[in-house]
Amino acid sequence: MGARYNISMNKTEFYTKLQALPDGANDVMYRNRRYLLRKETLLEGRLLKLYAHELGGNDVVSGNYYPTIGSGTLKPCEMSDAKVIDFVLKAKPI
Repeated sequence: MGARYNISMNKTEFYTKLQALPDGANDVMYRNRRYLLRKETLLEGRLLKLYAHELGGNDVVSGNYYPTIGSGTLKPCEMSDAKVIDFVLKAKPI
């Protein structure tokens, strides 16, 4: 997303919530469905990896966020930026 929309992703609620997610595996609810969310902070904070799969279902949310590339760059894995952003904004810990 970052430079394509000429906004600073690092100054958004998305980035704040992504940073606040604890590293490791966590159970979350998203759109009334339960997901196992895994987050990793790598390369001294230069890469945040997110992978979530729906428990008992087929949905997956996956992406990498690079806070030091441009004003922050989101690279979703075979899905839209919007899906990853919506998940991070709306997922709630169980």
